[in-house]
Amino acid sequence: MIFNNQTNKKIRKKKAFAVLRLQPFNDRVYFPKWYLKGLRTSPASSGAFVKKFVNLDFRSYLKFLNWMPEALKMPELELIDHAGLDSAVYLRIYLIGLKIFVPITIVAWAVLVPVNYTNKTLELQLKNVTSSDIDKLSISNIALESDRFWTHIVMAYAFTFWTCFVLLKEYETVASMRLHFLASEKRRPDQFTVLVRNVPPDPDESVSETVEHFFLVNHPDTYLTNQVVCNANKLAKLVKQRKKKQNWLDYYQLKYSRNNAQRPIMKTGFLGLCGKKVDAIEHHEAEIGKLSKEIAEERERVKKDPKAIMPAAFVSFKSRWGAAVCAQTQQSRDPTSWLTEWAPEPCDVYWPNLPIPYVSLAIRRLIMAVAFFFLTFFFMIPIASVQALASIEGLEKVAPFLKPIIDMKFIKSVIQGILPGLALKLFLIFLPAILMIMAKFEGFTSKSSLERRAATRYYLFNLVNVFLGSIVAGSALEQLNTFIKQSANEIPRTIGVAVPLRATFFITYIMVDGWAGIAGEILMLKPLIIYHLKNFFLVKTEKDREEAMDPGSLGFNTGEPQIQLYFLLGLVYAAVTPALLPFIVIFFGLAYVVFRHQIINVYNQEYESAAAFWPDVHGRIIIALLISQVALIGLLTSKKAAQSTPFLIALVVLTIWFYTFCKARYEPAFVRYPLQEAMMKDTLERAREPNLNLKPYLQNAYIHPVFKEEDEEDEFDFKSENESVLVPTKRQSRRSTPAPSRISGASSPSLPPEVVPEHPERAS
Repeated sequence: MIFNNQTNKKIRKKKAFAVLRLQPFNDRVYFPKWYLKGLRTSPASSGAFVKKFVNLDFRSYLKFLNWMPEALKMPELELIDHAGLDSAVYLRIYLIGLKIFVPITIVAWAVLVPVNYTNKTLELQLKNVTSSDIDKLSISNIALESDRFWTHIVMAYAFTFWTCFVLLKEYETVASMRLHFLASEKRRPDQFTVLVRNVPPDPDESVSETVEHFFLVNHPDTYLTNQVVCNANKLAKLVKQRKKKQNWLDYYQLKYSRNNAQRPIMKTGFLGLCGKKVDAIEHHEAEIGKLSKEIAEERERVKKDPKAIMPAAFVSFKSRWGAAVCAQTQQSRDPTSWLTEWAPEPCDVYWPNLPIPYVSLAIRRLIMAVAFFFLTFFFMIPIASVQALASIEGLEKVAPFLKPIIDMKFIKSVIQGILPGLALKLFLIFLPAILMIMAKFEGFTSKSSLERRAATRYYLFNLVNVFLGSIVAGSALEQLNTFIKQSANEIPRTIGVAVPLRATFFITYIMVDGWAGIAGEILMLKPLIIYHLKNFFLVKTEKDREEAMDPGSLGFNTGEPQIQLYFLLGLVYAAVTPALLPFIVIFFGLAYVVFRHQIINVYNQEYESAAAFWPDVHGRIIIALLISQVALIGLLTSKKAAQSTPFLIALVVLTIWFYTFCKARYEPAFVRYPLQEAMMKDTLERAREPNLNLKPYLQNAYIHPVFKEEDEEDEFDFKSENESVLVPTKRQSRRSTPAPSRISGASSPSLPPEVVPEHPERAS
């Protein structure tokens, strides 16, 4: 019955999607990527008035599933060019799920299901216990000490070897795709730039001059320029506030243009609900003027205040080879200073974290590790408190004057049936945002690394509170208490005994969370409503419309951990309850088609990390394999088949060896850039463009976004790349620079000799 209901709901949602996407006024919601690229125009631009809002071509409704084959037509190379390598490799996660579970499902149903079903243990020994048909297909139907358990052990080996084989091939493929992508992509600033942290202070020179001298001495042939990091967080907040005020001003001006008879009025108090009534347009114009003055003052302060300059800089080189050498080597005899790493691409930089002192990062990450532990194992305490308040007794105790209302039949049913579950659901909705805030506090300097850290913690939270919480049937705190009181040998047995008992629950979970979630993804009801609200109330220009229909990028920090939960369920239940596997296969098949459609037509990736997340994906699937093996060991122990566990322990050892092999063999491609590849790319580029000058391209690539608008108006007199000039210095000691420094004309600002301030300053 549940299966039929969920299938019917899924079909209805697909039909709803087909109807909604065919309407002209929804075209920008379901195909925004093509509009943002300028490759699609609105179908509502011509024709009868009704046709601008409703598709009257009834033949198109008969082909409501045509979007599925259309999503599969684009070749992978074209998809990479269209959406980027990150998006293409993200899709391969779903594809690898199909590659793993389709053969496993066929073999499990051909071998394990007959072995389990023909044993009749549940019918003969447990006549007084209700068992479902799914239980009869599982390992629960095998008698104690049965020789049939050897079939499950052999299948566990087969499933592990097949999974490892697929993972090996995929790791090799993705690593090759990454190297090919890096070698063939267009020139980007991050290919030539390194982020340098923990620059040692020099009392005689500014940070820019210190960086300049150090790299001219230690990288004399490849160093090109540097851009110091400044603390412009306050300035960025002011700019954001001004933009918000400007949006409100535009709204009120638009409102006034539609009705000139009356000037718009607003209240200056909290949320516009109280306070003095004022003219809305004049008020926002005055606020914008005040903010503009504060922004100008703050910009000058950041430029002139030495305390606003952080001991970090983006250092650019004349070649990719020079950047690769610097990023992947130790720069100083002191391993804690002059720390280098590859710079993120400019659109991937998370600017608010750059001013965080490097020495505080370890402390911040320790604090967040402790906070995440308590969040994971104690999160049910605040939820239980809210649920207690949401109960009838709790509300009557806190607010006794509400008792007459609470006693109403309808209100009582709502409180008992909806509010407790709603409290938990709201927490889970806000959980990704909480984890992202924690990642930001840790000080990661790129959006991609923030998402990867948040994804790791979301995965661990799901592992403890969704998987183990559902199996052990309790909160994480109760599980922790149970495991602490048990010996280490009993933990696998506790998990193993509970796994087959929860198969029905997880089948329902896959349909409700997985299938329905995929249907909701393709329906896009929330973006649809938000777009039409913005389009009706706020949009007045084409730029406004583009902002209203921009769907953002794929949420890797939430999507990938949820995918990994299904890998975990599939691998754990493959040898225990094969009846669950078809539901996993359907999920991966639907998800692959739906997200391929969304990546092609909807999502616009915010950054490009060249699939840097793949080692995390690989490692989590390996963790799922290990958990499945440990659970099977515990289950066989409870079935008095302990003599077979040494064979499964050997399987655990082999799996760990496989992980270490892949880590050593393929992971370097994701953390280091081969010097050979860098030199080849540089050689080809110089052969094609012998007069290439990178200075104008790199000099302002890593300027803080709040300065870019002003800097674009400045005119720069760029000198040739090989021309050098003397750099004045105030340094009395020559410990770091044995000779007068020489710098190319495009280097970071150094002051001319006739203008030497009392304190070092930074030019923007």
